Amino acid sequence: MSDLATTQMGQDSRMTTPGPRAGGPSRRRTFNPTEKLELLAGYEEAIAKQKGGAYLREHGVYSSHIAEWRKLRDAGVLEGKAAGARIGKLSAEQAEIARLRRQLEVSEDKWKKTEDALNIMGKLSAFFENAINESQDEPKSKKK
Repeated sequence: MSDLATTQMGQDSRMTTPGPRAGGPSRRRTFNPTEKLELLAGYEEAIAKQKGGAYLREHGVYSSHIAEWRKLRDAGVLEGKAAGARIGKLSAEQAEIARLRRQLEVSEDKWKKTEDALNIMGKLSAFFENAINESQDEPKSKKK
């Protein structure tokens, strides 16, 4: 909407615009555990498509929210909570469990990539070995 549409005429025939807090202070936005889990899932899908920043801007969420919600999710605090239920800080044990789960996830991802690379290298090795054996069996052409 343009500024002209929100501008009003005052008593003294001057144009006035409402200030940023014309309606009073706005309430802080809150998210219930279900919404947090949905936003996390959506963000992780967006990251896979390399559109994570756009997703955050679209939903008005900061990356610090995502980081905090990930910790809570990994610690198992978000699951099973009713909407509006208070979520306190993580205990030392819950924080350690969340850290170890994330570390395990990263390690498993690296292991999977390494396993895939080794499979590709094995197939390439077999291909080149087969190509070398076939080229040795063929008679060499004489140069003129």
